[in-house]
Order: sequence, then C-alpha cells, then structure tokens
Amino acid sequence: MANLKEIRNRISSVSSTMQITSAMKMVSAAKLKKAQDAITAMRPYSNKLTELLQSLSATLDEDSGSKYSVQRDVEKVLIVVVTSNRGLAGAFNSNIIKHVTKLSKETYANKDVSYLAIGKKANDAFKKTNKVIANKSDLYEDLTFENVSEIAEMLMEKFVAGEFDKIEIVYNHFKNAATQIVMTEQFLPIVPVESDENVNLDYVFEPSKIEIVEELIPKSLKTQLYKGIRDSFASEHGARMTAMHKATDNATELRDQLKLTYNKARQAAITNEILEIVGGAEALNN
Repeated sequence: MANLKEIRNRISSVSSTMQITSAMKMVSAAKLKKAQDAITAMRPYSNKLTELLQSLSATLDEDSGSKYSVQRDVEKVLIVVVTSNRGLAGAFNSNIIKHVTKLSKETYANKDVSYLAIGKKANDAFKKTNKVIANKSDLYEDLTFENVSEIAEMLMEKFVAGEFDKIEIVYNHFKNAATQIVMTEQFLPIVPVESDENVNLDYVFEPSKIEIVEELIPKSLKTQLYKGIRDSFASEHGARMTAMHKATDNATELRDQLKLTYNKARQAAITNEILEIVGGAEALNN
C-alpha cells in the first residue's frame, strides 16, 4: 500500500502543476493579444518612417552625411541584447543568448564587445564577462516610447562620442504565437541606402531636406529600438503561452499514465488480498 500512497502523491503533485501551467497559459494568452495588437499597429508607421527617410536620404549628396552614419573601423562593438525578465518561455531566452555568444566569438572575434542588457536573463547571462555597460531590466515595468527613447538617446550619444564603432540589436521577431525568429539589426552607424531606381521627389521642402533628415534620423532610430523591444515583448508572451500549453498537455498525459498505473497496482493489491484470504480459508479447512 505504500507504493499506492506514493503514486497518489505523484498524481496530486502533477495535477497541481497542471493547474499552474494552465493558468499561466491563459494569462500569457491575454497578454499576448494586447502585445500583438501593439506591434501590429506600430509596424506600418515604422515602415513608412523608414521608407520616407530612405527616399530623402537617396536624394542627398554624399557629403551631406549625418553624424549617425559615420563609418569607422570596427574595434569596439556594443550589442543590445533583448530578452525577458522571467523564464518558463521555452527556448525564447536561450536562443538569444546562444546567438549573441556566437556573434561575439565568431563575427566579432578579437573585437572589444560590450553588452547592454534589456531583460534580467540577458544581464544574468553576460554580467560575468564584466562587459555589461547597463542593465535596463526595469524597462518592462513601464514599456513606453518615452522610456525607450532615453535608451536610444544614450546609445546615439555613445556612438557620436566614439565610445563604440558599431551598435547592433538582437531580439526575437514576432511571427506568430508559436514562432519567434532571432533578428540581428544594425542600429548604428546607419546602413547606407542602396537603390538602383532614380528617386524623384517633386516636393518643396521647408526647411531643407538635410535638416528634415537630421530631424528624422533620431526619431527613426528611437522607433527602430522601440519596435524591436515591442517585437520581443510580444514574442515572449507567445513563447510562454506555447510552452505552458505543451507543459499542460505533458502533465495531463503523465497524470493519465499515473492513474492507470495506480489502478493496476490497486487491482493487483486487491487480488493478492483475495488470494491470501482464500489461501487462509483453505488452510483452516484442512
């Protein structure tokens, strides 16, 4: 009977776990809807802003470059690592960490690589390297464009000051609830626009095109960073919802197997007791 008690305890434990994972799945599903709506609504604006900036930049002379597009020999690299603050999201965080580690060791081998962590998981993974210049994990407590803009401005200042020659963003791109794609985007310097088409904008600019571009570039960079973090935020809830769904299914399957094992063990115990009673009765009769 001790074996039966152990199985009952395991069934109770698995059932409790199943209730927790099921609740987490529903919470993530609710948060995913809001996060998905936010990134879906933002993408057209971000794409149109980038398109406008590229169209204007293509009409400028080569010597009218921005301080944000200065190309320097890459010696000091900063990688903005976007993860979540919490786990239980499958391979969501580990994929980012593995990708950044590979990027540092292969693409930027023999370079001075530093990290800016957005998310506790990123900070925990790279703080031992003593190369994390800042930990912005508290950003998720109030994820707004204004708060992200402060981080973008800090990155722009560091690039202009020459502290870093190249800045990249690594995050999970939200495709759907079950699929997240690790993306690496160059933040600074701005990638030169290459187009074979002749751009002819028949507009009157006030102020000049150069001034407009200089105004648009910081806004475009802030929007790019905000879009990446929003993408990652939606991906996190999608990954967690999927992971909790699988965990609930696995717990349900394990509970059913344990119940079957319990019933078999209980049936065997009852059969043994009956055999013992019958054997004892026969011994008394003899």
